[in-house]
Amino acid sequence: MKSPTTYFDSLPRVAALQRRIADADRSMVALGALSAFVAFLVVLPMFWLVWQAATVEASRAYDLVVSSQTAWITLNSIGLMVFVTAFSILLGVPLAVLTSRTDLPYPRFWTVVAALPLVIPSYIGAIAFVGMFGPGGEVDSLFGMTIPRVHGLWGAVFIITLYTYPYVFLTTRAALLSMDRSIVDAARTLNAGPLEAFRRVTFPQIRPGIAAGALLAGLYAISDFGTPAFMNANVFTSTIYWEFSGFAVEYAALLALQLIAIVAIVLVIEAGIGRDEDVGGGSGRGSVVRLGPWKWPAMGFVSGLGIVTLVVPVAIFTNWLLVSEGDPLPSLEFEWTYAFNSAYLALLAALVACAFALPVAYYSARANSVVSRVLERATYLGFAVPGVVIGLALVFLGTRTLPSIYRQGVWLLIFGYVVRFLPQAVGTVRSSVLQVGDETIEAARTLNAGPYQTFRRITLPLIMPGVVVGGILVFLTTMKELPITLMLRPIGMETLVSIIWGAQDALAYRYAAVPALLLILISGVSMLVLLRQEGGRLG
Repeated sequence: MKSPTTYFDSLPRVAALQRRIADADRSMVALGALSAFVAFLVVLPMFWLVWQAATVEASRAYDLVVSSQTAWITLNSIGLMVFVTAFSILLGVPLAVLTSRTDLPYPRFWTVVAALPLVIPSYIGAIAFVGMFGPGGEVDSLFGMTIPRVHGLWGAVFIITLYTYPYVFLTTRAALLSMDRSIVDAARTLNAGPLEAFRRVTFPQIRPGIAAGALLAGLYAISDFGTPAFMNANVFTSTIYWEFSGFAVEYAALLALQLIAIVAIVLVIEAGIGRDEDVGGGSGRGSVVRLGPWKWPAMGFVSGLGIVTLVVPVAIFTNWLLVSEGDPLPSLEFEWTYAFNSAYLALLAALVACAFALPVAYYSARANSVVSRVLERATYLGFAVPGVVIGLALVFLGTRTLPSIYRQGVWLLIFGYVVRFLPQAVGTVRSSVLQVGDETIEAARTLNAGPYQTFRRITLPLIMPGVVVGGILVFLTTMKELPITLMLRPIGMETLVSIIWGAQDALAYRYAAVPALLLILISGVSMLVLLRQEGGRLG
């Protein structure tokens, strides 16, 4: 039995423990409120867009939605998404098998070659191919023969496929590397041929990986703005921008809502196709397929794809850089101010995104409740919505509610970037928070450190690498963002992407050379960041 002295001595420690628990509870409530505020800001533009579309007279809205023009735009957009997804699967899955399941020489090198097109924004490839091979391009014929024109809907399918198939390639390859190859060997011993073994054994195992990559390729295709615009393809994204530029904002808003509905349907379909009940883990060990004499055509296939997607665009831009033809356009001449403006805007977006991501990611990782998960997922809305839709929503918000800041300063533009790319920061910060053990935080609190002091002195230094990586990803993707920049940038402020757009609009493609090459370099850095984040593992 404790003595009275011991009992009374323990009371202050109990009271201190109760105060720390109360402080922790209050801090979590404050974090929850802050996370809810961030989530509200992210979804606010979408609510505003719906509100503006709802103000359109019902009869007029019906006429616009069921018009032949809308039907044609819808068919083109769905066709673009379907064909890009199908062709990405046809390219990505064989490449994944070649680099992970066969004796293809130098598999690591060919893996890098097959993945590198992902670092080039598709609109960069589009302006290169249109300027060289499109109508009025520099190559009208080759060896006396008329070549196929890279233009229109099929031109957009071609270009977007070239720069999105790596999504399918990377996700399928990851599934193949994690799959136990001995299962396939067992099927082969039962006299199943290579194709039969793939269909009955391998495909059910890697189906979720293929579906995940196909989803990314399809969503990219239907949300891409630059490539269809450069190709003059009448799809949702390009038409929304053209209608907005022509002051037909009501029609643009209705088209934006239809585009969001299609994206939602795609996500629901993928959730059913990509189920993983049949998937099992494994060591990835087992026999490889011997290519024999087919290894040379296989290497030719991968290298040819790399030449078309990487070497040709860089060569075209380099040629434009070295050879000047046509009348000079001083307004499009490259100035380092454009690169500085792009970097300045991207840096501001990265800092604000990290500041917004910290409370959301920390609350989601520590609270582990339905509310925290809902708030975290709400911040992902902008990443699933095409940039042109976010830009249009913020145009409505700026012109109708905040006219003093619409195109008069950078903050509405920065907000658009943050809405679009906040999930990149939230994801990396949350992963870092989850790696900080509860025992570390509890040890700090036993030393009478409050929740804010514990976060500042213990947690923040431990999660700072994740914060930095998230900020870098936001910085790099912001540099390449086209529609939000065009719709919200301050009047008179030019950036790398706005100069590329201006060069394309004036058909003066040579002025896009330096900005495009700089963006390709920046995109290459983003690939290095991603590889470093994943530990640099290629297989």
